[in-house]
Amino acid sequence: MARRQRNTPPQLDNVVLQVGPMVSGGRSLARLEDGRVCLVAFAVEGETVEVRFEKEHADYLEAEVVRVVEPSPQRVAPRCPVFGTCGGCQLQHLAYPAQLDAKRAIVREQLERIGGFRDIAVEPTIGMETPWAYRNHIRLSTGQRDGDVGFVPRTRRGLLRIEHCDIADPLVNRLLPSLQGKGRGLHQVQIRNSPETGSYLVSPYIPGLEIESGQQHYIERLAGFDFRVHQSSFFQTNAVQANRLVELVARELPEQGRLLVDAYAGVGTFARIFAGRFEQVIAIEESATAIDDAKENLAGVPNVAICPGKVEQILPSLEIHPDVVLVDPARPGCAPGVIDAIAGMAPALVVYVSCNPSTLARDLRRLADSGYTIERVTPIDMFPHTAHIECVVRLERVSG
Repeated sequence: MARRQRNTPPQLDNVVLQVGPMVSGGRSLARLEDGRVCLVAFAVEGETVEVRFEKEHADYLEAEVVRVVEPSPQRVAPRCPVFGTCGGCQLQHLAYPAQLDAKRAIVREQLERIGGFRDIAVEPTIGMETPWAYRNHIRLSTGQRDGDVGFVPRTRRGLLRIEHCDIADPLVNRLLPSLQGKGRGLHQVQIRNSPETGSYLVSPYIPGLEIESGQQHYIERLAGFDFRVHQSSFFQTNAVQANRLVELVARELPEQGRLLVDAYAGVGTFARIFAGRFEQVIAIEESATAIDDAKENLAGVPNVAICPGKVEQILPSLEIHPDVVLVDPARPGCAPGVIDAIAGMAPALVVYVSCNPSTLARDLRRLADSGYTIERVTPIDMFPHTAHIECVVRLERVSG
C-alpha cells in the first residue's frame, strides 16, 4: 500500500531542532518533541537549526532549514547562487570530504537496516580531486511561453532559468546563454559532450545555435575504448569517475575466465572493456537504441554475444554456468527473477554495480540468502554535491 501523504504541513512555526545523521536522499534526520521523525533539507549533522515544514507524510515530516542556530564546522557556503531553489544539487552546503563520509555512512546504514547485515565493512567513498564541472550530460527543461531553458525547481513547479551550472561540463555552460529563448515548442533540450573525443550531441535540432545540433549519436571514450552512444542510450555522465568505476570493476573480476554474463549491458561498455579476460561474454540488454549501439561497439569482438530482452526473462532461459555474473541495473535494482536465475547458475563470483543503496541492500540480502557472501563494498562518488551514491560490490559463492 502506498504511503499516505498530506500536502499541508503541520501548523508549526520557528521550530528549532537538533540534527542527526544524513539519510538516503540527502536530508538529515531529526525528531520533534513528540517523537515524530523529521527529514530536514540543507542541514548538517550536529547542528541546531530552525526549520520550515514542507510536507507531512503518514510516518514522517519533511522540512527545510530557514536559519542555522549553531552551525557545524563542516558547513560551507554553497558555490551556486540558486542552490536550495534548484532541484539538481542537495549537498553544496556540506564540505566535500564530509559528503564522502556521509555517503559511506548511508551505504552502511542501508545495508544494516534494509539488508540486515551487521558486520559488512564499507570502504571509504572514492571521491574526485576537483568535484566541479564534471557532468557531461544535461537535460534542460523548457519554458513554453518565452522559450527559455533551465532546470525544474525543487518545488517541482515552473522553470528555473539557468545560464551557468557549476557541476556541468564547460560545453554545457558555453551553450546555456545562447539556448535561452530557443526552447519554445520543445519538451527538453539534451546536451552530451566528450572532451576526450571532441564529440558532442545537442538534441533536438535547434536553428541559430552557434554549433551544429540535431545529432542522433556521439562518441564517448572509456578505459581507452570508443563507444557510440545514441541520444536515448544510457552512459555515465562523469568521465573521470567512470574510468575509476571501471578500475573498481576490473579489480573485482578475475584476470582470466571462461564465461562472463554482463546483465544490463547498455551500449556494451563492460562487455567490450573486459572481453579480453574471458573466453566468452554474454551481454543482455533491453533498450533497442542501446542494443543498436552495442552491436556497433562490439563489432569485430567475436567472443561477445548480445541477447536482446529483459534480464529477468533472458537470464533464466540460458542453460549456462558462468564463472562471473556482472549486474549493473537501474535504480529499481534487480527483479526477483534475476536473483533466482543467478542462484540457479551458481557462478563463483557476482559483481554488482549499483546506483541506489536501498535496492542494493535488498538485492544483497536475496543473494546472501541464496548462498553468497559479501566480500567488498566500495562506494564511488559519481555525482558530487548531489545525494546520489554508486557502489561496486563483490560477492563470492559459499563453498557447498
